[in-house]
Amino acid sequence: MSAEAKVIELGLELPPAPPLGGVYKPLVIVGNLAYVSGHGPILNDGTYLKGRVGEDMDLEAGQQAARQVGLALLATIKAQLGSLDRVKRVIKSLALVNCTNDFDQQPQVVNGYSELFGEVFGEDGIGARSAMAANVLPGGIPVEIEVILEIRDE
Repeated sequence: MSAEAKVIELGLELPPAPPLGGVYKPLVIVGNLAYVSGHGPILNDGTYLKGRVGEDMDLEAGQQAARQVGLALLATIKAQLGSLDRVKRVIKSLALVNCTNDFDQQPQVVNGYSELFGEVFGEDGIGARSAMAANVLPGGIPVEIEVILEIRDE
């Protein structure tokens, strides 16, 4: 099943592709690779989810935030590539989790994103990944994720 069809089957509602927050491109294509800039958990109304895991968010809320980042990434990928079906596979993801010094479950938080991409792209949605702690992220967001994709020609 195509990724576009899977989004519909799962009943996923993609938020708006996030506006730029600085001087960068949301997605850059080099050969057959698409480098997608870091995204935060933008909601359907255009606002961002805020919080710090281990302080005012628990593990489950962090996972939901990571899933919301995944939805934002899908929105940008679709907007920039024209279709999610151009994604051949996820190569690498880098995730930062805004958390307290004693919180050590960053990989479990980021599973919220990875599980979503697995649902949408199947086994090809799971790639190499790093999940790291951050003491603060832009605008007080709880999770930021960037991804490198292998893509198909138009």
